Amino acid sequence: MYNDINKEKPMIMFIDLNSAFATAEQQAHPTLRGKPMGVTNRISKECCVIAASYEAKALGIKVGMRLSDARAICKDFIMLETDAPKYHQVYQKLVRIMKDYSPKTWMKSIDEGVIDFHGMEPTLNGRSLVDIGYEIKQRVRDEIGDWMKINIGISMNVFLAKQAAGWHKPDGLDVIDHKNLKKFYAERTLLDLTGIAERNEARLNSYGIMNPLQFLAADEYMLKKRVFNSITGTYWYRRLRGHEIDDFDTKLGMIGRQWVLRDPTNKDDLLRSYLSFLCETTGMKVRYKNVEARGVCVWARFRNGESWYAKRMHKSSFYTNQEIYRRALELFNQRPSGADVQTMGIYCYGVEPSKASQMSMFEDISKVGDLTKAVDEINDFYGAFTVYSANTIEGKKVIKQKIPFGGTEYFELLLKRA
Repeated sequence: MYNDINKEKPMIMFIDLNSAFATAEQQAHPTLRGKPMGVTNRISKECCVIAASYEAKALGIKVGMRLSDARAICKDFIMLETDAPKYHQVYQKLVRIMKDYSPKTWMKSIDEGVIDFHGMEPTLNGRSLVDIGYEIKQRVRDEIGDWMKINIGISMNVFLAKQAAGWHKPDGLDVIDHKNLKKFYAERTLLDLTGIAERNEARLNSYGIMNPLQFLAADEYMLKKRVFNSITGTYWYRRLRGHEIDDFDTKLGMIGRQWVLRDPTNKDDLLRSYLSFLCETTGMKVRYKNVEARGVCVWARFRNGESWYAKRMHKSSFYTNQEIYRRALELFNQRPSGADVQTMGIYCYGVEPSKASQMSMFEDISKVGDLTKAVDEINDFYGAFTVYSANTIEGKKVIKQKIPFGGTEYFELLLKRA
């Protein structure tokens, strides 16, 4: 029933920085320690909590909850705006600590990292990964801050190491191996498993799989051919048993930005400046990923509740701020006239590897590429938006860089030398 469980020695460590942004604020501001607080990208009456302290979570204040609802639970709930450079310092210090133990280290998100210890036995000097884990915990307190705490999970693959890191929060350290795997699953629900949301839970339930132990007991053929009706079933069969199938990069589909206006407006000059700023930061993303795009989409939601979008796929690819803005503005000018824009956004799609490094037979195109590269280098050295388009001036005054969740590459780019 429970065959094919990976019995190798656990060599994957997953590190989760507890309530990262909220804890970083409590570290920086001792008066916030022990108090229910959270952070949001921009404070407004109906802004949402994007990170909550453990004190806030204990009261039932959750990520995604509106400020008014949080204050209804706790009238003394404190909300701060995000401070990206502060979190980046924490991120950089955590990465440096992790890399001291293995070159096979990577961040899965801004507050989650993985250390692969396979082949590193000679450098461990006979110490167990549990000993290393406690050492890393102490180093985080000593080198990042005494209020900073991390959860550490150790297992045979990244999936189970992440589950172990969440077994006993906060500040836990747990190991999952073939000996206690079934015990761990017996204490969980399907929704406790990373990657299983309500839709997959319902799918599993329809085949009589009501809990993780039954999920583990299901045979590969059933999961692949009946439950998921795809190779996903095989992935889950192997993942649950501790085999590594998640160490690959996801394909980049589209790149973009959006902005919620504090004061909805239909003024063309302001909206064009906001759009220009969004295009410049999107261009930064595109070039940092070393890709080009062929499609662009612009969209808006209006104060009256209606929505609009326009998109176009081009024959030639593009990557410069100017070309992204030119193509986006052509579409943006088609929006309904007179409507107050409340939220606006842009994304580039049809992404492909960049050809910018190739020699161009057209002198003007080559000059544009050289100029774009020069501006990027200046902004990289002296700080983002040292040099930027005049169209962006008003947008830069208003639009604040939001904290990007998920991948870490753009986070590093925007906060470089912050």
